[in-house]
Amino acid sequence: MHMSDESQQSWPPRDATAPGPVPPAPDGKRRRTPRRRRTGWRRAVPTWRTVLGTALATAALLTGAFLAGYLLIDIPAANATATAQTNVYLYRDGTRLARDGEVNRENIHLSDVPTGVQRAVLAAEDRDFHSAPGVDPQAMLRAAWNTVTGKGRQSGSTITQQYVKNYYLAQEQTLSRKVREFFIAVKLGREHSKDEILEGYLNTSYFGRGAYGIQAAAHAYYAKDAADLDTAEGAYLASLLNAPSQYDVATHPHNRPAALARWNYVLDGMVDEQWLTPAARRAMRFPAPRTAERSPGLSGQRGYLVEAVTEHLSRTGVLEPRQLAQGGYRITTTLDPRLQDALTEAVDEHVTHRLDDTREADRTVRVGGASLDPATGEVLAMYGGIDYTEQFVNNATRRDYQVGSTFKPFVFASAVENSATTQDGRPITPNTVYDGTSARPVHGWPGTPYAPENEDDVSYGPVTVGRATDESVNAVYAQMAVDVGPADVRSTAVALGLPPATPDLTASPSIALGPATASVLDMAGAYATLAAHGRHLPPALVLDISRNGTGIALPERRPRRAVSREAADTTTAVLRNVVDGGTGAAAGTVGRPAAGKTGTAEEDRAAWFAGYTPDLVTVVALLGQDPETGAQTPLYGALGAARINGGGPPAEIWATYTAAALQDSSPLDFDLTVTEEPRPEQPPAEQDTAPDGTPNTPDAPHTPDTPDTPDGDAPYGDTPGEDAPRTDGTDPAAPAGGAPRPLPATAAPPAPEHPAHPAPPAPPAPPGPAQAPQAPPHPAPTGPQ
Repeated sequence: MHMSDESQQSWPPRDATAPGPVPPAPDGKRRRTPRRRRTGWRRAVPTWRTVLGTALATAALLTGAFLAGYLLIDIPAANATATAQTNVYLYRDGTRLARDGEVNRENIHLSDVPTGVQRAVLAAEDRDFHSAPGVDPQAMLRAAWNTVTGKGRQSGSTITQQYVKNYYLAQEQTLSRKVREFFIAVKLGREHSKDEILEGYLNTSYFGRGAYGIQAAAHAYYAKDAADLDTAEGAYLASLLNAPSQYDVATHPHNRPAALARWNYVLDGMVDEQWLTPAARRAMRFPAPRTAERSPGLSGQRGYLVEAVTEHLSRTGVLEPRQLAQGGYRITTTLDPRLQDALTEAVDEHVTHRLDDTREADRTVRVGGASLDPATGEVLAMYGGIDYTEQFVNNATRRDYQVGSTFKPFVFASAVENSATTQDGRPITPNTVYDGTSARPVHGWPGTPYAPENEDDVSYGPVTVGRATDESVNAVYAQMAVDVGPADVRSTAVALGLPPATPDLTASPSIALGPATASVLDMAGAYATLAAHGRHLPPALVLDISRNGTGIALPERRPRRAVSREAADTTTAVLRNVVDGGTGAAAGTVGRPAAGKTGTAEEDRAAWFAGYTPDLVTVVALLGQDPETGAQTPLYGALGAARINGGGPPAEIWATYTAAALQDSSPLDFDLTVTEEPRPEQPPAEQDTAPDGTPNTPDAPHTPDTPDTPDGDAPYGDTPGEDAPRTDGTDPAAPAGGAPRPLPATAAPPAPEHPAHPAPPAPPAPPGPAQAPQAPPHPAPTGPQ
């Protein structure tokens, strides 16, 4: 069925004013419909295209910036403060002796930090350390927002970022520093393990009290190594990282509640992380830290000891001073803290407490001391002076004072070692008789004549070697040095332990009287060789040394035979009588077998006592030094005494110290193997010539007259020392000093005998230089010491 045209047109006619269909373009393409304009509030809302474009552009920009920052910012070298460390010096028992350096830090390995302490730090600072990346952008943004909105400055940093700030960057709070911190932390997290980063963090963090690093903090708060911290102590130290000064309850007790809250926060965090059981947590009590103490630095004896150790390490080739200056060394010394205190107390008792500010002479007094174990050569105690911060020169190691008659035992040891004989061929033993006349010229010396005086110009006449040692008779030992040979005497002294370069250790007759200027420590080492039966070990001051946990090798020390046991032991036997009844009798109060020798330098500028028991060797010296000019001065009038000699304060210090040092050990007797001691031979009644070929007649004896000076008016000082070297201007190898006293051109009658030591009747013919009438066998002192 077909409808009409009218019925098929069912829609209304189109409005002629309405736009019609777009006509096709001339080229046949479809025209784009014009975009309807946005009006009203819709104009303020970005389209999805704008949002997407902006997001993509921002992402590209951030990615580019990140890549640029990652590529352009390298991990820098550590800052100087972060690498600065102290050198830590320990006593032999591991207790702290001293530290040097401006930054109190001692780096240690992570393995030296207990696991509980490590976890306490993580609970306090970064609980996701092991699982999260090295940077936390969300935390950084949160911290920045809190800072901007006034909620307090927060770091928002992971442990990795804190380590970067501590180790590589400065501490200023700037945007550029935070940007660098971010990129370095990213790189560090990729290039280093978590353990390496945690170790670095623990070694660089500041814990208050001037302590940088966990090791320094452990000592500052608990006086122990980090390895000995328990978890409760570790939690308190971890609390300090957030506010070191605020949470120091010893310094700020009013902040104790806040510190306890922080400590509990740390422990509760360990429980939350299952690093600590609830039961262990409940059992913990707050570990109160010790009171803060001002660092003693290098005051008192510490500075002298550190200086001696430093010199020892340099001299033995272990470490040069420039290496030590880098810091980080942990040095365990041979020093014993109990013996160190005992030596200091002995000096205080006999010298320091007796000093009087009103006595001018007391201003010149200096003391040096050193004590060794003869079996090991290890230095157990040393006294360098009253205080390193007041007197910088170490009196135990300086080499500028004469050792005086403490050198004489080396002459006798050399005589026994070399089987020496007198000028007339008799073996030199303790009972060999010499002429002890003061100012008697030595015989058999091809050089310039030498005639040393005895103390106070006393003449002893015929005297045994033993008694000459007891009384420190210069005339006998000068002749003995010639009999042995000065070069051999010098070689023996060096073999026993004196450095070959010791000043004034010259092969001449005067060597016997001790013009050499060895140090107190040098002399202790040489006497230790005698105590060890002739076996020498160089003195040692260091047991162990390491840096950042890595050990450093020390040179091997092997004992060597310096002199025969017979030579050393026979010398010890002679020196025992010096303590029992000779010039060193003050040392006999020690109450156990002992041997020793006194000594006095020229013009009484130094007084020495060197002594030993079988298990301890100690040398003490009093030295006179002008506090203003540093010049050596006589000790006349010091401590209120007219004179100071080795048998006075030095021997008293030795006895007091030795008794205290050995109070816990049973007395040991000397096990000696001595040379045969023949009784003095009866000299022949007549002898045509003396050993040097000169006529030997009653009119020309070999005992010259006393010097042409009044009693007590010696040419080398107001009062000559007990055994000071007297050159008389005749020994070219001896130190200069004083006006020369001409030797008598012709022989004179024998000098008068010392009234306290009458000599036996003289034989018909006078003896030669080393040949005398029979004297009582040693020991036989008959007068006051």
